[in-house]
Amino acid sequence: MGKTISDIAKIANVSKATVSRVINHKSQGVSRETAERIRRIIEEEGYLPNSLARSMVSSKTGTLGFVVPDIGNPFFSQIVRGIVRCASQRGYTVFLCNSDNNPALEKTYIQSMLEKRVDGLALISSEKDPQPSFAALRSLDIPVVQVDRLINRQDASVVIDNRAGMQQAASYFLKKGCTRLAFLAGTRGVYTTEQRLLGLRDALEEAGLSLQDIWIDYGHYSVASGAQMAERLLDSGASFDAVLAGCDTIGLGVLRACRSRGIRVPEDFELMGFDGIALTEIVDPVLSTVLQPIDELAEESTNLLIGMVEGTVTSTRHLVIEPQLMLRGTTK
Repeated sequence: MGKTISDIAKIANVSKATVSRVINHKSQGVSRETAERIRRIIEEEGYLPNSLARSMVSSKTGTLGFVVPDIGNPFFSQIVRGIVRCASQRGYTVFLCNSDNNPALEKTYIQSMLEKRVDGLALISSEKDPQPSFAALRSLDIPVVQVDRLINRQDASVVIDNRAGMQQAASYFLKKGCTRLAFLAGTRGVYTTEQRLLGLRDALEEAGLSLQDIWIDYGHYSVASGAQMAERLLDSGASFDAVLAGCDTIGLGVLRACRSRGIRVPEDFELMGFDGIALTEIVDPVLSTVLQPIDELAEESTNLLIGMVEGTVTSTRHLVIEPQLMLRGTTK
């Protein structure tokens, strides 16, 4: 027969209430030494807490939901890895759903997670106007954190300063005399796309230019879309000396299109991505980029959500993380 909580308490020479507090990650009043001893005994004895029983007593399930728009995108997969790691360290299990950029599927997954009684939900929404979904979650008093994409100011969020990041990248080119820019953007209407477009506009206006003075094309956040937009740009006959990619995967697509045509980067034109995904470090030339602290984004999102679940953090908190310009092989 498996060990019970009474057995663990007896071995540790503490009360059942103390063991319960440690198991439920509410070890206030329990010394670190005692908590570590209890955890060690639990592991050695192979004790498995009854999560169903715990949830019936505490109304908590120890689970979090996380919906992403495209798990195949390395940027999102890196966020997922960070959130799962951080949640596990805090004693939570993450239910992950990939909406595949399908708003209807996103709503279905959210409903499914609510039915499974997740304690909180992290969401990178694929919807351009997901306000009804957020309103429904708010009415159910489910803690929600917007990750990467800020949809509204009523719900908590952790995002990168996309506008400042793109302004910094565009200003870098403009100040060195690269005024014939091309912007190969992501999906039109998505928060990150629109914020990066605003940052580009800010930099252009500082240089006495406007968005009408440069080449702009919209696609999707993928290598294939980046290659397609690059092909359109190269076939257009437009004159340009630098390309700003809406994300790193788009930038990798640009490099692929250039390689097939024998075009050299940065000799023929310079290129800047946006994200700082690991893949950018293994291509040749290494992609210059606006580096997002992805691990920090994941950790802050997870800690904020768990704080809301446990009642230690307000649900209206908004955190903005600053990106960093990373000049590497595709810029001179």
